Amino acid sequence: MNDCVIELRAVSKSFAVGSGSVQVLKDISLQVRAGEFVAIVGQSGSGKSTLLNMLTGVDRPTAGEVIIGGQRLAGKSEDDLARWRRTEIGIIFQFFNLVPGLTLGQNVRLPMDLAATLPAADRQARVRRLLDTVGLAERQGWMPARVSGGDQQRAAIARANANDPPIIFGDEATSRQDPRSAIACFELFRRWVAGGKTFVLVTHSRELAMRTGRVIELADGSIVSDRRVKETL
Repeated sequence: MNDCVIELRAVSKSFAVGSGSVQVLKDISLQVRAGEFVAIVGQSGSGKSTLLNMLTGVDRPTAGEVIIGGQRLAGKSEDDLARWRRTEIGIIFQFFNLVPGLTLGQNVRLPMDLAATLPAADRQARVRRLLDTVGLAERQGWMPARVSGGDQQRAAIARANANDPPIIFGDEATSRQDPRSAIACFELFRRWVAGGKTFVLVTHSRELAMRTGRVIELADGSIVSDRRVKETL
């Protein structure tokens, strides 16, 4: 797969439990092409979140290899991984991970300030554009505690695209939205993909999953299905 931007080679992950261990991922191998919109589904405990942690370098596999954008994550230090995440990927966290002492706008700007790839004079205008795409332009000065969970999630969506990364990962990225807002966010993800980004969405919603181009299903730490689906509105 010449245009492969995500590759897992025989990835397994075990966690120590008492005097033994529990294997959460079992010999996972997959490839994702540039510009794909992929949904990862499965019941709670199937390994979805652990798989996402492997893909984003938040955790390391017990065995196997993770290659993202041509870079092998195994050889990177924690500092290297942090710098890599700032520019090469975006993450929409399930529980938002907004900094409570910063406004919504400051939260979106923070990755830009840390990466410093965009001139400082241009950052605030980009913050407003990003918040405008999720309907929060007029709330950029509000603190996270002042807004709803849905608004916090939309701010986290905007922040994930702060440095215009080529790959974005979403962990239940529409879970706090009402049905209308969830569709609006999902359509934003599709526009990002149409613009060339690769998007991997972990979701419990099979309805949304079936609106992507590919659905990977996990069960008991293994891939049990990997199929193309017809994108629908």
